[in-house]
Amino acid sequence: MSQVDNDKPVSSILSHLNITQKNQKEKTDNSLGQTAFLELMIAQMNHQDPLSPQDNTEFVAQLAQFSSVEGLERLNKNFEGFTNNFMSNQALQASSLVGTSVSVETDTTKLMEGGIVSGSALLESSTGGVAINIYNDKGSLVAQVPAGDQPRGEMVFRWDGQNMEVNGKLLKWRAEQPMPAGDYRFEVMGNQNGEQQQMQTALSANVNSVTMGADGKLTLNLAGIGAVNIADVKQFN
Repeated sequence: MSQVDNDKPVSSILSHLNITQKNQKEKTDNSLGQTAFLELMIAQMNHQDPLSPQDNTEFVAQLAQFSSVEGLERLNKNFEGFTNNFMSNQALQASSLVGTSVSVETDTTKLMEGGIVSGSALLESSTGGVAINIYNDKGSLVAQVPAGDQPRGEMVFRWDGQNMEVNGKLLKWRAEQPMPAGDYRFEVMGNQNGEQQQMQTALSANVNSVTMGADGKLTLNLAGIGAVNIADVKQFN
């Protein structure tokens, strides 16, 4: 597997891809190719029975088979070239993600030093008495932010460790002192249909590194969250 981070240049990823592709090619060199098929057909013609030579129909059939083998060989080479280019592009894209922020469905993330946690909660209906509860890595409640009544849809919030902004508006609530950098869990609660319910949340996280599998799939290693498939990313911030 290949991992892209701040200490590993893209060239090393591409070199790894070239080595992998070379090994794969060496494993398939034993297959019957165009040259081997032609040599086999010529050897067959040289050793045929002169009293019972190969008829024209059979010879034409072998020529057609030879053309098919040649066409398949060209198709395989073209496909290998396409795969090589695709994986190289994936490696370049992976390197550009390191150090950026993405949003995924989770309730836990890391507040970076001087950073901001962006989050969202999906409200299936108008919700009253919304509160955003924040817990530290020891499970202690460090902030309970009242967000009031919120309409149906996606509620977006931003937290810098002291101030909370909801749907683009800075709340009057403010923590007595800024929270230190570290891992935090977010819990969005609200009244829906007369019941207190917890809402599904998505949070931002910093991309520490990117791992590329042999199949070309990318896995993002996120601060405070861990490994996440790139297909599960909700938003690139």
